[in-house]
Amino acid sequence: MSDPMRSQYAKKIASADRIDGLRCLRDQLHEQMEALLPSRPVEQLNEQLNELHDAIIHRAIAISEADMARMGKGSPPVPYAYLLFGSGGRKEQTLSSDQDSGVVYQDSNTNREAIKQYFGELCSLIVKNLIAVGYPPCEGRVLSDNPEWCHSLSEWGEKLNGWFKEPEWEVVRYLLIIADGRCVYGDPALVDALKDMFYTDTLNHPVIIRRMTENTMRHKVLVGIFGQLLKERYGEDAGSLDIKYGAYIPMVNSIRLLAIQANLRETSTLERIRRLVEEGELSSEDGQSYEQAFRFILRLRLMTTEQMENGLYANNGKLPRGELSREMTDELKSSLRQGKRLQKAVYKGTMGRLM
Repeated sequence: MSDPMRSQYAKKIASADRIDGLRCLRDQLHEQMEALLPSRPVEQLNEQLNELHDAIIHRAIAISEADMARMGKGSPPVPYAYLLFGSGGRKEQTLSSDQDSGVVYQDSNTNREAIKQYFGELCSLIVKNLIAVGYPPCEGRVLSDNPEWCHSLSEWGEKLNGWFKEPEWEVVRYLLIIADGRCVYGDPALVDALKDMFYTDTLNHPVIIRRMTENTMRHKVLVGIFGQLLKERYGEDAGSLDIKYGAYIPMVNSIRLLAIQANLRETSTLERIRRLVEEGELSSEDGQSYEQAFRFILRLRLMTTEQMENGLYANNGKLPRGELSREMTDELKSSLRQGKRLQKAVYKGTMGRLM
């Protein structure tokens, strides 16, 4: 997408005052970006796509605030930050990513229950409006309208302390979700403060790093011991390749674990790789190899199957085998070998430090 066209869409998004108008813009942008997929460099396309997702989400939140005021609920009683988690937090959303979100708001010595009620109602409206714009809710209910993901800063501190005391499998998953969080609307200083608590506690609890390592190794790359691609065996996706969980997630998880241990606050995988090289945690050669592999996997992920369900954009992360040319198949195998090498190196290095 050309710079003038991006600027034009950005202005239209920023001036939209109704959710249905924002939905129309989302649909137009979807068509535009889908048409560009075969020809644009993947990093440029990913950056443009995620800038536009951010702009749409930001505007939907602003419209929701205005709707609250029109309903007589007033304006936000204290500063707050709206966070994106998952692929949104990593600035790696596809054309059809879902909602993963949370809220952190400033503490107050007065009207605490009224403040909590306001943000509960605001977040319910935001999630509803984003569904109307085409973003399906997270199936795991990691959403701002879930009280478990909407707290004051001190409440978040208490929740993190509780998670660190009982590092069960699901709790570790939640902690990894926090690591990918970033501010898309509101006061970023609140997110910085939340991240400060997260990193301090994580780095002071070796058992948490061990549990995170176990979680990180859960998803294996989809290449067999003889170098063959492992296809889906059953169901309507039989014969396809699970790009999301067999290629993308293993690399995301491994790089994230390295970044957490190095106390790096970047959330995008490519930015994390570059910072890890700068900090000497990865060699320049390894960083270049992992970047190249991840960029290719990112392109394949943007190609994965999409569908519209009840007006929502959806994506199952699977890629029909027939969509890969011989050259793309060879590059995928090469990228997966890099992903497998990365997993082994991260496991060996992390567990060695914990001995």
